[in-house]
Amino acid sequence: MKNVYVVRHCKADGQEPDAKLTELGIQQAENLAKFLLDKDIDFIISSPFERAYRTIAPLAEQIGIEVVLDDRLAERLLSSKNHPDWRDMLRKTYDDLDICYEGGESSNTAMSRAISVVMEVLNGGNKNIVLVSHGNLISLLLKHFDDRIGFREWESLSNPDVFHLTFSGENKPNIHRVWTE
Repeated sequence: MKNVYVVRHCKADGQEPDAKLTELGIQQAENLAKFLLDKDIDFIISSPFERAYRTIAPLAEQIGIEVVLDDRLAERLLSSKNHPDWRDMLRKTYDDLDICYEGGESSNTAMSRAISVVMEVLNGGNKNIVLVSHGNLISLLLKHFDDRIGFREWESLSNPDVFHLTFSGENKPNIHRVWTE
């Protein structure tokens, strides 16, 4: 059996790759470390965005594990242009996974890169893995395993958030939201 804890980053002061955690986000990262401390984590992989790896840094330091950064866990780019109706555009990408806006990435493309990371860690020797990413990509990763997950579930994600995926032999895990703050 393998456990993958999928973590959405803590509160940040923006969406840019170098956006820092807010003061609240820094405290949330400490709380997250306490929450995950007894899970026997033996591998941590994160988006290279600062808000993601800073979210898991307190845990990594406490248990003495290096955080592996992976570009495949970076947030999905919906479009290279700013659109006032971006939420409606995003909603449509959960219904049609192949929609791709100008300069953006389709849901299927984003989902594939996230799932490739999960499959790699499942095929590795680790048993209790933390994977840190961003809301839209996490919701697509979860949708891969449970097609009922969509726009509404994305909207209900918190910062941070944690989902526990339990894999016992098959590639379809049990999924439980375990963060309650």
